[in-house]
Amino acid sequence: MPVYSEKVMDHFQNPRNVGEIENADGVGELGNPTCGDIMKIYIKVKDDKIEDVKFKTFGCGAAIATSSMVTELVKGKTLEEAEKISNEAVAEALDGLPPVKMHCSNLAADALHLAIEDYKARKEGKGPIGRVETPEHDEDEHDLLEQA
Repeated sequence: MPVYSEKVMDHFQNPRNVGEIENADGVGELGNPTCGDIMKIYIKVKDDKIEDVKFKTFGCGAAIATSSMVTELVKGKTLEEAEKISNEAVAEALDGLPPVKMHCSNLAADALHLAIEDYKARKEGKGPIGRVETPEHDEDEHDLLEQA
């Protein structure tokens, strides 16, 4: 079984910014068919800054913790700053993740970036971009997941 840092456990047991934002300016939803994690991140933007951010995640403890952490990392940031947040930054902010759970930080960062893309598309009148299925894990990672 993977070993988690205290920060991961804290964000799993006491997730920050859970919920939905009605009339969100951008929504990023990602699903991974292999591990079953689904993340949805909502952003409210004012003056090019993320004024509010919330998430709903269906998944493992690491998925919930990474979703919670990514919302903490971007609140009050400009869109440009938020776009630079990587999966490594999310994992690092949680004091690391077990290798078999790094895909969760990818999902969290990607869902955030998708919410920003959705915001920009809506602003340009191109409408919401919708839900995205993430590619399946490579075989080695999938085998590790089944063993976890």
